[in-house]
Amino acid sequence: MDNSKLNFGVDGDSITAGNQWSFHVFQKLGFASHHNVAVGSAVWYKRTFTTPDGSVTTQNYDDPDFAGISDGWLDTDDLHELQKRANNCAVVHIQRFLTDVRDGIARRPDVFAFAMGTNDDISCLGDPDKALTGKSLENNENIDLFTEAGAMRWCIQTISENFPDARIFVLTPIQAADPKHNAKIEKQISDIFTMITGAMSVRLVDCFHNSGICEKFEVEGGEGRYLRDGLHPKENGQALEGAFAAVEIGSHLY
Repeated sequence: MDNSKLNFGVDGDSITAGNQWSFHVFQKLGFASHHNVAVGSAVWYKRTFTTPDGSVTTQNYDDPDFAGISDGWLDTDDLHELQKRANNCAVVHIQRFLTDVRDGIARRPDVFAFAMGTNDDISCLGDPDKALTGKSLENNENIDLFTEAGAMRWCIQTISENFPDARIFVLTPIQAADPKHNAKIEKQISDIFTMITGAMSVRLVDCFHNSGICEKFEVEGGEGRYLRDGLHPKENGQALEGAFAAVEIGSHLY
């Protein structure tokens, strides 16, 4: 099929930021454009950070005093930096994406892919049944944007409402070298990803079980077969995940 007129939008964290797996998908499927708003250290949901000097909560991208977005992760009590970290979530990324399209920085997507969850805390998963209650996002108190379930539903539905012809895909995180980290991802997939994507009728791409990146061949904190540090893919890992995602996305576009 000819994909040369299709535009590709992407959101994610450090495994997606820049020209990694999604750029391989863009090239392999021959899309017209690739607009990626992924930022390292991102999570799905809004957050509040508290220090002895005060607290900060995720802003909206169009707030007049919007502080920006930071991919920082080292310990700090600097409230300005923490504000930017609190803003580093899929909810704000999607607000930014909509602004980029409105301002002509990005094209309207025909295909959109989310790849989030690696950094999400197990305590913030939320209740998927509650998050899926009701039809509208507006004035829906069941959609808690401070949980993975609520934020995932909001992000998927927001993209779909703004771009009703776009095909939406949600990629699970890949395996890491740390078995405890992988157990956390497995729980997210079973408890949240499968339920939200199924209910929202979008395609779930299971990179965790099917991409070819496997914990057994990776080294915690060091270089393994496909990961440079036990978590982030090297170039061959990016290409491998991209090749798998390209097959999954390409096979379900039409």
